[in-house]
Amino acid sequence: MSTKSKAPPTARRRWVHITGKVALALGILLVFVLLGRWLREMSPIQDFIAAYPGESHQPEGTQPGIPAWVGWQHFLNSLLIVLIIRSGWLVRTRSKPPAYWTPKRLIWSKKSQKGLTKISLDLWFHLSLDALWVLNGAVFFALIFATGHWIRLVPTGWDVVPNAASAALQYISLNWPVENGWNNYNSLQLLAYFTTVFVAAPLSIVTGLRMSPAWTKAPAILSRILPMEICRKVHLWVMFYLVSFIAVHVTLVLATGALRNLNHMYAAQDSESWVGFWIFSASLAAMVAAWGLARPLFLRPVAAMTGSITR
Repeated sequence: MSTKSKAPPTARRRWVHITGKVALALGILLVFVLLGRWLREMSPIQDFIAAYPGESHQPEGTQPGIPAWVGWQHFLNSLLIVLIIRSGWLVRTRSKPPAYWTPKRLIWSKKSQKGLTKISLDLWFHLSLDALWVLNGAVFFALIFATGHWIRLVPTGWDVVPNAASAALQYISLNWPVENGWNNYNSLQLLAYFTTVFVAAPLSIVTGLRMSPAWTKAPAILSRILPMEICRKVHLWVMFYLVSFIAVHVTLVLATGALRNLNHMYAAQDSESWVGFWIFSASLAAMVAAWGLARPLFLRPVAAMTGSITR
């Protein structure tokens, strides 16, 4: 008697599976909202929020406002990180790359082409984006410390902890904390930005470098300090964190006063004009276009400028 092989899941089954996960996530979110609203009815919680409204005090002399350079840095970082996440996921999940890239032999080198590192086109694109992202990050770090803007991103007192808990409770209950991002981020935002800039970004760079072909020339002691498998896991979880941060960040920007927030981020002004919205729309169009162009058809000729492309 012949046995039938198990049929692959159909598109309908996949959609049912995805829909089930979305429904479960929405259900969990609803439970948190109801829990948050219930907690806010309690007198001790109301007293806690009154004592810690969600915003930490900034040091004396902190300048209000967001400089214009933060806007273009925000756009470049957003563009690069979206493409980095996309290319990194393809490197991790695509079993058969569309092409391979081998660096060109330097004309003054006596070594033959044989032995040069051969990597997938996906990995080449990912590493190229990483280099641009690190360069952009270096400019960002130089600017925040040169201008004193770093004070807007670094907690300077322990009151940030209870204020962050208060802000989280206010967000969960859908009764937003007072927004004053032009002068001072609320404590939950502050912790999120600090973690992203000073923890997640360096972790992604170090673990990504550990997995890159360039690591083969690193001293053996560094390889023992940074085991490959641990770095792979950390790199993946940093990616999950960044995706979650982006999703929550975009949602709150649009839900807590979109025009004013977009003006803060893109137009360097504290108003409710449409300037920031149109700049944001243009940047979003650029990101969509870059996503569409990030395909082998367009990547091959660019990669061929610095190496040979093979299948």
